[in-house]
Amino acid sequence: MTDILETQRLILRRPREDDYLAEVDFYQTEASRFVGGPKPAHQVWRNMAMLAGHWQFRGYGFWAVEDKQTGTYQGRVGPWFPLGWKEREIGWTLMPGATGKGYATEAAFAARAHAYDVLGWDTAISQIDPKNEPSRAVARRLGAVFESIFEDPEYGPIEIWRHPHPDDQSGGMEAYA
Repeated sequence: MTDILETQRLILRRPREDDYLAEVDFYQTEASRFVGGPKPAHQVWRNMAMLAGHWQFRGYGFWAVEDKQTGTYQGRVGPWFPLGWKEREIGWTLMPGATGKGYATEAAFAARAHAYDVLGWDTAISQIDPKNEPSRAVARRLGAVFESIFEDPEYGPIEIWRHPHPDDQSGGMEAYA
């Protein structure tokens, strides 16, 4: 599978241990509440090991997102389907300093195209906390539509946003190629 994707401004690569400090910093902020945080450092390390394990087991997973110009870690975006998950998902989590720049949308377009074109997915969802308006806005920019509320046993009520079918991916993907 593809270990690296590139977009206009970003490099998407497999997570590395040196992403850990940025992840620890993120999980000390209130922004992490939408992805199970805040968490102590040892749990962040375990979370990163889970991300690496998903790559090992599935052959794909969240890519670490780097700014091409600075090489700075910006977060993670990618196809995600751990055992017991509702459906195949395109997910994104950005570090606080990376938000508001269009990185999530740019990286998620690339990740979704990879899921459809390389992994052969015919559908994808994004699971979003109902209070996470910035993530909901990313889903809308990706052309995803709200479908339902899912009662996740760990996270509570989660919105399910359905991405367009691979044959109907309008909405500006070419701007991020």
